[in-house]
Amino acid sequence: MSKKPIEPVVTPELAAEHGMSADEFARLRDSLGREPTYTELGVASVMWSEHCSYKSSRVHLKTLPTEGPKVICGPGENAGVVDIGDGQAVIFKMESHNHPSFIEPYQGAATGVGGICRDVFTMGARPVALADCLRFGRPDHPKTHHLVDGVVAGIAGYGNSFGVPNVTGDVLFDASYDGNILVNAFCLGVAETDKIFYANASGIGNPVIYVGAKTGRDGIHGATMASAEFAEDAEAKRPTVQVGDPFMEKLLLEACLELMQTDCLVGIQDMGAAGLTSSSVEMAARAGSGIELDLEKVPQREANMTAYELMLSESQERMLMVVHKGREQEALDVFAKWDLDAAVVGRVTDSGRVIVRMNGDVCADLPAELLAEGLKYDRPRERPGYLDRVAVQAPLAAPEDWGSALVEIMGAPNVASKAWVWRQYDHNVRHGTVARPGQADAGVVRVVSPDGARVKGVAIAAGCDARKVYLAPFEGAQLVVAECYAKLVASGAAPLAITDCLNFGNPENPGIMWQFAEAVRGLGEACKVLDTPVVSGNVSLYNETDGVAIKPTPMVAMVGLLDDLDSHTGSHFRRPGDGVADRVAVIGALGGSLAGSEYQSVRGPVSGVPAFFDPATHKPVFEAVLKLNRAGLLASCHNVAEGGLAAALAEACVGSDVPVGAEVSVPGAGDADEVAELLFGEGPARFVVSYAAADADKVRDALGSVSFAEIGSVGGDRLRIDAGAARLDVPLADLSEAWSTGFAKAVA
Repeated sequence: MSKKPIEPVVTPELAAEHGMSADEFARLRDSLGREPTYTELGVASVMWSEHCSYKSSRVHLKTLPTEGPKVICGPGENAGVVDIGDGQAVIFKMESHNHPSFIEPYQGAATGVGGICRDVFTMGARPVALADCLRFGRPDHPKTHHLVDGVVAGIAGYGNSFGVPNVTGDVLFDASYDGNILVNAFCLGVAETDKIFYANASGIGNPVIYVGAKTGRDGIHGATMASAEFAEDAEAKRPTVQVGDPFMEKLLLEACLELMQTDCLVGIQDMGAAGLTSSSVEMAARAGSGIELDLEKVPQREANMTAYELMLSESQERMLMVVHKGREQEALDVFAKWDLDAAVVGRVTDSGRVIVRMNGDVCADLPAELLAEGLKYDRPRERPGYLDRVAVQAPLAAPEDWGSALVEIMGAPNVASKAWVWRQYDHNVRHGTVARPGQADAGVVRVVSPDGARVKGVAIAAGCDARKVYLAPFEGAQLVVAECYAKLVASGAAPLAITDCLNFGNPENPGIMWQFAEAVRGLGEACKVLDTPVVSGNVSLYNETDGVAIKPTPMVAMVGLLDDLDSHTGSHFRRPGDGVADRVAVIGALGGSLAGSEYQSVRGPVSGVPAFFDPATHKPVFEAVLKLNRAGLLASCHNVAEGGLAAALAEACVGSDVPVGAEVSVPGAGDADEVAELLFGEGPARFVVSYAAADADKVRDALGSVSFAEIGSVGGDRLRIDAGAARLDVPLADLSEAWSTGFAKAVA
């Protein structure tokens, strides 16, 4: 018989090792009226960590718009829920797995995918689409190739095996991510509106059931690790990275969805960050109840695990649920059918406390509300001094040849095709993908109504231009929302709502906290204007190494609806013939700003003032583009983004399987600076479109007073651009070579 483990004596020093400040440790002791046990210290430290409690961000997050006529459930649950008609809802969320992916790229990225899928199917939705937004350091940094290879392989390894298509996302490089990459994973599922499940432990006496993989020692302190900045010893934290099993998760998905067809389930929660601790605490707190756990009943894969280890383990593919009393065997039978470990490990009480026992001994007795409510800080904020230094745009020398400059931009890894990435992902599994990566500005999946009578599309756009947020946090964050909105309307989808993943540095730095507050304010203002409420999200702070923070990166994923799949529009020119698609036009402003642009970044330091989002000017452009797509008047529609107008034209030419040339004339350029702004400047609400000559009058009439310029026609094997003081005449073969190989060359 094994001896009872001797737990360490809890001291302020031990609390500090758990990431708890002296004030926080004092608060815990005062709340309990005694010294905490070792298990209680572990439980409180993870629940009060930045990763779980959002203690530095909550005061700002509450300002975001979270309600709307189609919102069924906003922030606070595992994922957001939005009505899409026909008795159906989409359930979606984005989360970060940054720190684990830097330490162990394959497993860090893989378990990020697994975790976000569980957040969705725990609410009753079958996952139907994934997206990933990745940020790496300089391509020539010694760690970048290893990290890119591992992260992409991890996403592919888990998502492909689990069986969910990866339909969109983005990958960008910047020196600020050299020591702290970003791996932000998004999942969307579809459920019936009357079969949505929430994470609550209600019904006094109801049994608490554990199901899924056995618990091991992997992932312990994962939430704490994600709530601190890196130093040179980052590799030593490898044991805190979890190991995933997508095949186990597939069994867990099917078993949970089968159980959800019965009426025995009361509440269910994924065991994500902080594992059994967060799931039990949050379920009890949401219901205003209590939970008692008998840890010796938890399925374990390692010998002699302690209460501390069982409560803090972040082993993957596990769920905690509450079922109606007397129905536990029904649930256990379902799990046995799917060959899953399951056990009744506790019960719901009316105590308001989480009581943890191990072989009859009480190891923890804590108020659920104290842990779940956590801490709330309004940290000091101060406008960072770098903003004054970068406010003046640095002059850029004109290139000797504008055509060569375009080829260079097309081959830059931030603009070049990401086919090297998405070809490793299965984007056609389940046969619901309408627009795969590279075909349109947004990923689109097919959704069939429950009665089979109607087919609609759900579109997803995701990303963040951190350079512009760095230059102007409030305005740059607005641009992030506007960019996702533009991608959706370009694809023919009406935007519905967003989820976000807010990646920033150390919040204890007043400059970082100012960036965060301003970015949240910008997101909120843009979402209010565009009527896209924030229904879920994640905050990832302490993204810095040795005091060097990442650029502020408030990642956004926006979801839209196509009532009619026939209104879906691709982003590439088609071969002309029979007047199908021979006219090319720009909707919105012709030129943009070089501040924060890709053109600027490859030639000098990022500086200046970006082109801001102006609702009065830009919202009508979005509405007009959506109207044109719904009317079926556009053969192609492509949002102007990284690389500006010239890159958007080139992408429209070479992005399809069969490249198609174009000849255009863009008025208004005089000197070299004006040419650069016209060709490569970036700004919101600008679209390159093509349409049939026979529809030209209809297009003009539909646009009304919205800025519009017909600039040329489709055809040939070259891209010719007359930009006043500059003339470009570039073979498609050169553009295609640069665009199709630029990313692969950078990461080879």
